[in-house]
Amino acid sequence: MMAKAAGKRLERATAKTRGAAPRLQARVLEILTRQIADGTFAPGSVLYESRTAAQFGISRAPVRHALEKLAAAGAIRHAAGRGYVVIEAAALPKSASVPSAPVQLNSAASWERIYKEVETEIVVRSAFCAWRVVESDLARHHGVSRTVARDVLVRLQRFGVVKKDGKSRWYAPGLSRAYIAELYEMRRVLEPAALAAAAPYLPHARIRSLRANLEDAAARADKLDGPALDRLETEMHVDLLSYCPNRTMIDALLGYRSLLIAHSFLYQSGPQLYALEPFLPEHLAVAARLEAGHVGEAAQALERHLHLSLDRAAARLDIVSRGRRPPKIPYLDPLDDG
Repeated sequence: MMAKAAGKRLERATAKTRGAAPRLQARVLEILTRQIADGTFAPGSVLYESRTAAQFGISRAPVRHALEKLAAAGAIRHAAGRGYVVIEAAALPKSASVPSAPVQLNSAASWERIYKEVETEIVVRSAFCAWRVVESDLARHHGVSRTVARDVLVRLQRFGVVKKDGKSRWYAPGLSRAYIAELYEMRRVLEPAALAAAAPYLPHARIRSLRANLEDAAARADKLDGPALDRLETEMHVDLLSYCPNRTMIDALLGYRSLLIAHSFLYQSGPQLYALEPFLPEHLAVAARLEAGHVGEAAQALERHLHLSLDRAAARLDIVSRGRRPPKIPYLDPLDDG
């Protein structure tokens, strides 16, 4: 039952954690609906996925979703060749006219427009097995160039979400118990050392704010959702450690960010296992010792927290992995069932 419930949460989380993608899809749908309703695209006009994406300055995936929804509503239909023909406007809601000039929905760098969506697509599937990532298919699926797809993968590689094998092929490691144990072992070595190095540079107000946020969270533990837990994890394991002056150590820690990214997904897709998340008092122990100036004890408390976190992360992963798998995606090929 728990695995089945986790499967349903997985489906909801997959939809919720695509970064800006759902909002972008909704915005594209809204604009196209207006343009059809006000006659900007009259019956007989042809809408092309690639041209519309270029007009909006975004990847083709959100445009594809919007066009499919309009087709399902009966406002457009597939053209004989490429694109969609506008056939019906009467059923669409009337609204203010949208300017005929190109609408730029996203001015970010090309790789940024799809990065969060790709990260989520890969991480949610890594809970089930390892995957071969096919760069050309990734580019095709998201309607971007191979260069943009490669930029995304290089950035995901920096955070340990994807890696390259001996033949320089991209793959996403499966989040097995053994792999998670390796990641936690490295974090137990690096994070306490980074915290000790960061301590002299940490503003007292920053430490007090950290403790206050944790105390507030503990007081309303039953109301904390996945994003709130994720923010608290980030505050301790990313924001605090960013004060470490050893940039080589910080760069090394970035390679294990995949675990934090996976936690973000697990908090939203897995069940609530505890009335009070155990990491809250563990984080508080670190913050209290930092505030008291006991840096060595704070580093030890952080090491203990990471040691205890392994079993909890594995338990969440086990529940999620026994749930319903997300749908197949064209650029990911399963490598194993681990």
